[in-house]
Amino acid sequence: MKEKFVGRVALITGGAMGLGRAFARALNAAGAQVAIADINLEGAVDTASQLDRESRRALAVECDVSDRRSVQHAVDTVVTKLGGIDILINNAAHHMKKYTQDFASLTSQEVEALFGVNVIGIVNCSLACRSSMRERGHGVVLNVASAAAFSSRTPYGVTKVAVRGLTIALATELSADGIRVNAVAPTITETESTLDEYSDEEFDRFVATQQLIKRRATMDDVCNAMLFLCSDEAAMITGETVRVTGGTALSV
Repeated sequence: MKEKFVGRVALITGGAMGLGRAFARALNAAGAQVAIADINLEGAVDTASQLDRESRRALAVECDVSDRRSVQHAVDTVVTKLGGIDILINNAAHHMKKYTQDFASLTSQEVEALFGVNVIGIVNCSLACRSSMRERGHGVVLNVASAAAFSSRTPYGVTKVAVRGLTIALATELSADGIRVNAVAPTITETESTLDEYSDEEFDRFVATQQLIKRRATMDDVCNAMLFLCSDEAAMITGETVRVTGGTALSV
């Protein structure tokens, strides 16, 4: 793979597993140094250790994205140890099946936790990284939305609608510092957590009835979009949410 990201430092939240870990591996393989930020420090350390063995330096940091002080401490650690931050991927999110129920089915604490991570976490991390990106003269923020952001009225879907709105707002607010902000919106994807929560029958039914492309989305599909949006090839793209949905919920 062409090493497009040599000299770049990427911070990936929720990087201990699933799409976050796949993003870290893809960026690392393309030349970037990566920081794995996760509330699960043990998992983050394991992922960083694997990347260290495979290629370049990787760093694990503990981070609760819903807590501004935790985020600032994690960002300060990355800047100190890796020299700065060029790319932020806001991947950390709650996405369990229970969040596809009605709001009335959730406790107030569950709703607050959902919005604290999925929405406020993006604000916390993006603003915390702004200073380092400004000093380096450039930056890219990539938010992870969802196909649910276009067609769902569930609590989870509402948080992802908010991600689309935040992407536009942050692209506007951070543009003066040379920072681009975009989002990627995957369909249901073959990750560990998805395969744990959805049976093969449920997964395949979704593909058959909701997607125009009749195969399961893989983490590679989403990583390909991520790599493009984070690269200089996307230098004229900001404020956009790019669907990787196999045609799910298309609308004009």
